[in-house]
Amino acid sequence: MENEIKGLLAAVVHPETGKDIVSDGFIEHIASTANKITIVLRFAKTRDPFAGKIRKQVETILQEHFPQSEILVVIKEGGQPPRPEPKTSTTTGGIAHIIAIASGKGGVGKSTVTANLAVALRNMGFRVGILDADIYGPSQPKMFGVEGYLPDAVQEDGMDRIVPAESMDIKLMSIGFFIKPTDALLWRGAMAVNALKQMIHQTQWGTLDFLLCDLPPGTGDIHLSIIGELKIDSAVIVSTPQQVAVADVVRGVEMFRNPNVDIPIAGIIENMAWFTPEELPDNRYYLFGKGGAQRFAKENDINFLGEIPIVQSIMDGSEEGRPAVGIDTRVEQWYRNIAEQIVEKTVKSSR
Repeated sequence: MENEIKGLLAAVVHPETGKDIVSDGFIEHIASTANKITIVLRFAKTRDPFAGKIRKQVETILQEHFPQSEILVVIKEGGQPPRPEPKTSTTTGGIAHIIAIASGKGGVGKSTVTANLAVALRNMGFRVGILDADIYGPSQPKMFGVEGYLPDAVQEDGMDRIVPAESMDIKLMSIGFFIKPTDALLWRGAMAVNALKQMIHQTQWGTLDFLLCDLPPGTGDIHLSIIGELKIDSAVIVSTPQQVAVADVVRGVEMFRNPNVDIPIAGIIENMAWFTPEELPDNRYYLFGKGGAQRFAKENDINFLGEIPIVQSIMDGSEEGRPAVGIDTRVEQWYRNIAEQIVEKTVKSSR
């Protein structure tokens, strides 16, 4: 299908160069599923005056030829997005965008959200990795059924590299691969920071469109160390509707908005928003209150990305090592809607 799409888009010509966008290298990425086509266009010139016109032409052509498909055209500008100048040799150079997933407190489902967002992005055709930096309770190995994985070390260009786990076409590196679950809370200060630096810069990430960084809950030295080591493009904050959880979100927002950090916040996700029993599909029970995170987002000029309800398949998937987005179409749609917003806002923030 990719060749068919390229054939169609060869009819779109950039007015300034006089060449079609396919042969001139404007198409950075194509992803297609049964009901969705995603195109990423890369313009060398920042604020190219023809970008909007070309996006509209691409949307029109694809909608005409694939009327049953949803069309998403993402514009990137200014050549390849800048990567941080590493203090040491690093393997992060092939990562296009890094998204921090954070929470003000523990127990709000941050790691579950991270895992399902990763699968949603993969379903959209993106190459995805997860850095599980939650030293207080690394959950990603269990989320993806790779708890027993022991990372190998290989030589690459004369340097030691750590081979990540792979599950569902997603690359995974977790602090949990190196410590026993009972030892997680013993990791503090320099020991944790040094281990995380090694994971960041020595993991064999390869080429990724998105790396999701599952941060520890709260704010502190670990967060600042990770922010200092990575060029994070945007942050997503996970909360529940409870007022006590929303109150803790404030610290996370202040951390990312601090002038010394200055990371754009892509938005807030309200997890465990309601519960609907299978036998009463039209009923919603707001077990933890209603809309607290959504109100906070509106009051503080932060994008509200969406609600995720309490669903049995999400809990089962987490326990069985299969994120629910991969097995439940309802959950896939909720997370896809959120993932699309995150993609759009992350690409904008990196321009």
